[in-house]
Amino acid sequence: MLRINLLPIRQLKKRAHAFKQITLALIGLGCVLLVLGAVSFYQKNNIKQTQQSIQKLEEKKKTYQKTLDKIAELKKNTEELNRRITVINNLRKSSSVTVHILDEVTNRIDNERVWLTSLSQQNTTLNLIGVALDNESIAQFMDSLKDSEYIDTVSLGQSTLKSVSGRNLKSFNLTCSINQLGTEPVSESGK
Repeated sequence: MLRINLLPIRQLKKRAHAFKQITLALIGLGCVLLVLGAVSFYQKNNIKQTQQSIQKLEEKKKTYQKTLDKIAELKKNTEELNRRITVINNLRKSSSVTVHILDEVTNRIDNERVWLTSLSQQNTTLNLIGVALDNESIAQFMDSLKDSEYIDTVSLGQSTLKSVSGRNLKSFNLTCSINQLGTEPVSESGK
């Protein structure tokens, strides 16, 4: 006798094979989800520890803030004092030069022939305005100024005829270049 198996073995094998594949896929998906959950847990824990560390550092920073503020204030005060010292030294140096320049001008002017009406100094430029009896007196005054160790050059800006108290005098304008090499620098101690 022949036996015929009417059961669909191929279909059952296909179903069993499909069931195995689905089961393996679900197990793989479960493993991936488990790994992702572990990574997520690790990251959350890491973030929490970092936030706690930041909070501790912020608290530590607050304890140092008073010291940092004091250091910043001291730096500011130091810069201001250095600026003031520089200004004082520059004033000492320039006042010394100005005194020498005034001394040179007063010693070299002929008071009977030349009279100054204005004297001004800006940086290394000296402007002299005045009147003289004649052009020769102006030229002698200019030559006398050129002999000074504090004055480099003397140039005549203008010379015009001017009537003063009924007399015709020469009005002049001189521009001088000041030489500051003749002065000694002032030390910080003032010696």
